[in-house]
Amino acid sequence: MKLIFVLIFSVSIIHSQNTFTIEGTVTSNGQSLPYVNIYIANTTFGSATKEDGRYLINNLSPGNYTIYASFTGYKTVKKNIEITNKNLVVNFNLEETESLNEVVVTGTMKPVSRLETPIPVEVYSGTFFKKNPTPNIFEALQNVNGVRPQINCNVCNTGDIHINGLEGPYTLVLIDGMPIVSGLSTVYGLSGIPNSLIEQVEIVKGPASSLYGSEAVGGLINIITKLPENAPLFFADSFTSSWGEFNLDVGLKAKIGNNGSLLLGTNYFNYNNPIDNNHDNFTDVTLQERISVFQKWEFKHKKGNKLSLAGRFFYEDRWGGELQWNKTFRGGDSVYGESIYTTRYEVIGNYELPIKEKVRFQFSYSDHDQNSVYGSTLYMAKQRIGFGQFIWDKTLNRHDLLFGMGARYNFYDDNTTATPNADVITIPSVFVQDEIKLSEKQKLLLGIRYDYDNRHGSIVTPRIAYSYKLTDDDILRMNAGTGFRVVNLFTEEHAALTGARDVIITETLSPETSYNINFNYLKKMYLENGMMFTFDASAWYTYFNNAIIPDYDTNPNQIIYNNLDGFSTTKGFSFNFDSTFNSNFKALLGVTFQEVSKTENNIKTRPILTEKFSGTWALSYKNHKTNILVDYSGNIYGPMRLPLLGALDPRQAYSPTWSIQNIQFSYNGLHNFEFYAGIKNLLNWTPNKGNPFIIARAHDPFDKNVEFDSSGQVIPNNENPYALTFDPSYVFAPNQGRRLFFGLRYKID
Repeated sequence: MKLIFVLIFSVSIIHSQNTFTIEGTVTSNGQSLPYVNIYIANTTFGSATKEDGRYLINNLSPGNYTIYASFTGYKTVKKNIEITNKNLVVNFNLEETESLNEVVVTGTMKPVSRLETPIPVEVYSGTFFKKNPTPNIFEALQNVNGVRPQINCNVCNTGDIHINGLEGPYTLVLIDGMPIVSGLSTVYGLSGIPNSLIEQVEIVKGPASSLYGSEAVGGLINIITKLPENAPLFFADSFTSSWGEFNLDVGLKAKIGNNGSLLLGTNYFNYNNPIDNNHDNFTDVTLQERISVFQKWEFKHKKGNKLSLAGRFFYEDRWGGELQWNKTFRGGDSVYGESIYTTRYEVIGNYELPIKEKVRFQFSYSDHDQNSVYGSTLYMAKQRIGFGQFIWDKTLNRHDLLFGMGARYNFYDDNTTATPNADVITIPSVFVQDEIKLSEKQKLLLGIRYDYDNRHGSIVTPRIAYSYKLTDDDILRMNAGTGFRVVNLFTEEHAALTGARDVIITETLSPETSYNINFNYLKKMYLENGMMFTFDASAWYTYFNNAIIPDYDTNPNQIIYNNLDGFSTTKGFSFNFDSTFNSNFKALLGVTFQEVSKTENNIKTRPILTEKFSGTWALSYKNHKTNILVDYSGNIYGPMRLPLLGALDPRQAYSPTWSIQNIQFSYNGLHNFEFYAGIKNLLNWTPNKGNPFIIARAHDPFDKNVEFDSSGQVIPNNENPYALTFDPSYVFAPNQGRRLFFGLRYKID
């Protein structure tokens, strides 16, 4: 026994003589930094600095290592070291990063600190969207507070983006500041934007019509793609799920001569596995195959001006319907299916003129071709949108001026009776914005836009914003403005094409007008122990005249469109809490309370598919020693009124409170590689829970066995006791249940 003890003691002494330590201090601007994570790549060795900024790592064997110092709000520093036969002292000096004060461009059309702009802008980085990997930006927005991707059809899974309770057409979606996603592409275009090419997403909730035109009534989403200089030399990101989904993003950048650069990205998505877990003989999720190719060029002139040019090609083939459907049934009335072929081209450009003044020319063009059938209904549509504008940025004393002049060309044609001739229109516009620095703490922004639409005449949309900076990290803002929107039913209202409801337009539709006011308070807080918090609270009120809200109630077998003989409003409050407790744990929490209503003949009602409250969260924990990151994200929505087909319809009139939750585990301990896996929809929530069925009369999608009376009302009988017609529009949540996913990222910097 004594011999064994002596041997163990001797081995420990020999081992201690062959292991060494690394120690040092971490500072920034001459001050010690506590709680900084110090870790050695590809090992389990690590430490954290104490109150005096010192750290110590023991038991290191001789060899070559890479040691990192990482702390929230500071640039990560790495050093290559070699341990030979003695202990090492390695000190770090960290520099602050701009992430403490993000730069945004969407609110005022120019780069400005988020704390300096009078327009409240929410910023979400590409890292945020990696917490719950999705194949497109439409699904990725599900974890943004106050923003809800709404699926509008159980069969083809079309959708739009709701902001603060307003329907998708009230939201303008931009790519690199250009109004690319509108009209036809509001339904399918969002599916083709790969997340791997996103630098950040900026969201403005409230009116932005004075800068961006009439579609920015409820708010706008600006998807900013990566600059070539910020992208890795090569990157690839691929994941698959237990449902059979497959997504692949591949990209690279290259130098073009001495002054040019290129960014190329390709996205491919495939889902070809019909699943019917709710047993209605219809696909729970639309089958899809799509490819998107994106290229972005940047050229710098000797005088310093830049030319940025981007192009994208997008093709998608999607279908949903009865499980036995194939393309031989396309457009027929024997087996029901909804099949959509989409071909789309886009060009986006920004050119800084080589003159003394800061003048730039922005332009975009998109060509969208849709070949689709909804059962036996054929919908063929083409849309071309051209846009160009000159912007002059001028500073005079306390005035930061922005002048703009441009035009938008729109061509739209389809095979419906609503479009006997192609709709062609060019809308010229001018705008001016003046951001006035009243004092060191106060700013006033005044803006006005003038558009001329020969169908509706002159359109004037003013805007006012005021900000008061209470401290360097506190800002109070007020925004008010007006909006103007022309409705395009067949490009915006998918229910007009699918199902058995008749579309009734009772009058010539006049444009909608709106008036909006928004209050916002933003505060950032930094504690000495490294904790960082952001509080962002907003309250809003929007009033609509001539609102066009589809009426599902007057006649269950019709969708009636007319201008509301009254008014509608949306009002509410939202709160975001973004916190970094240390470099290991971060949390983002959000909650929104809202009331959306319409008043007609002194009767106040709540529109369908508008929730009274919602919440989102994203919790992250990083264990630096093991290089494992855990992300837990999700959302919760309150009850929504749903579109029933009459008093006998047995489906629930209101949705329950429901939640989609996800968890992901990531490992980046290998050079240039990152592995991730997790579970989506942990609770396995689907909208069929508690309902006898989701799609009405899924067994008779062409209503061949439905009896109608002389007024067009359904006659209940033994075969159809609930007096229903085929209806796939009863949808409020995704039909896709719990599933595993696995992915791999690779990059070369």
